[in-house]
Amino acid sequence: MKIDLTEVEIKPVEEKEIELLTKYRMAYLTELQGEQSSEYQMKLNKELNMFFEQAMAEQRFFAFMAAYKGEVVSFGAMVVKKIPGDFNKPFYLEGDILNMYSIPSVRRNGVSALILKQLIDEAGKRGISKISLHTTKEGEKLYRNFGFSEPIYPVLELCTNF
Repeated sequence: MKIDLTEVEIKPVEEKEIELLTKYRMAYLTELQGEQSSEYQMKLNKELNMFFEQAMAEQRFFAFMAAYKGEVVSFGAMVVKKIPGDFNKPFYLEGDILNMYSIPSVRRNGVSALILKQLIDEAGKRGISKISLHTTKEGEKLYRNFGFSEPIYPVLELCTNF
């Protein structure tokens, strides 16, 4: 479907829209990881709703959604972390982008770019000094177009099974 970006409305996700945000997160996870049992999906759905609600209330999370002709077609969100500072500043705020998801019929039309710009602008208003994310190969070009690159310091991670 071809999208006229002048008709796309970007707005903040409010607490009353958390279930919709969770629905799209679940769609994203299903695309990425495949179908899960209905029992597990129900549990995860409940946990995600609780996480988003609490994190929003504590201002550790914000999200935007895009609507086109009255239909919500895309989401993007950021988790905000406060980390200890150094001799330059007592603390820093860092953001992790997640929940970047557009319904398949509107992809590659620039809607995600509108959401990403809004997230970056909001991060600037909140004093967030660094933004990071994980991406699929499909999404990498979008983020690189916005200036995302490999980290300055090497990143190592340990995935535990705790």
